[in-house]
Amino acid sequence: MSPVLHLRDARKVYPGTPPVESIRGITLTIHSGELTAIVGPSGSGKTTLLNLATGLDRPTSGSVRITGQPIEDLSDRRLAGLRAHRLGVVFQQFHLIAHLSALDNVATGLLYRGVPATTRRAAATDALARVGLAHRAHHKAQKLSGGEQQRVAIARALVGRPPVVFADEPTGNLDSVTGAGILALLRDLHADGTTIVVITHSDEVAQAAHRRITLRDGLVADDTGSPE
Repeated sequence: MSPVLHLRDARKVYPGTPPVESIRGITLTIHSGELTAIVGPSGSGKTTLLNLATGLDRPTSGSVRITGQPIEDLSDRRLAGLRAHRLGVVFQQFHLIAHLSALDNVATGLLYRGVPATTRRAAATDALARVGLAHRAHHKAQKLSGGEQQRVAIARALVGRPPVVFADEPTGNLDSVTGAGILALLRDLHADGTTIVVITHSDEVAQAAHRRITLRDGLVADDTGSPE
């Protein structure tokens, strides 16, 4: 299995009095084909790790490689291009554009690739079908249920067929029944070959993953199920 994410002694310090060391020297590798859950209490460093892993932030020291590309010295433009081509990210708050249709929201996932509009819409149609929402493609996001909005967000992350998809608390804003449906969807997507990394507080979600990485105080406290 090839690595899609590799951190080597990665640290992140936020300025202040005193400075806050959110990540304190993490080394780990996520391989292609894995379904991994990253868990830990509030303040353990999960959000910071997600930001480093998706190129939304850069390490203060150490190395972060996304699909083999070190991000420390990339320009902002090249880093944005790396995210657009190689990563899918599902945010907890969905970040959909309320007045746009589900189809157009998903198509925005290809805007930064320079893909023609007709190609974007065709790919978005396929992505919505993958998450079981082809019949809701032309409904505005604001008219969809919470579970449907989460599926649209997942489809947007998948539309460019990135090597890895990160999901931040994908069931956190949903009721238990709807959350179970999203969890089943993530399992199905993984079975189809998508590498998935889930940041979660949910034991149910974590138990569904093949690998569980536990963070505590900015460090990896446990790593169960690693292929290494």
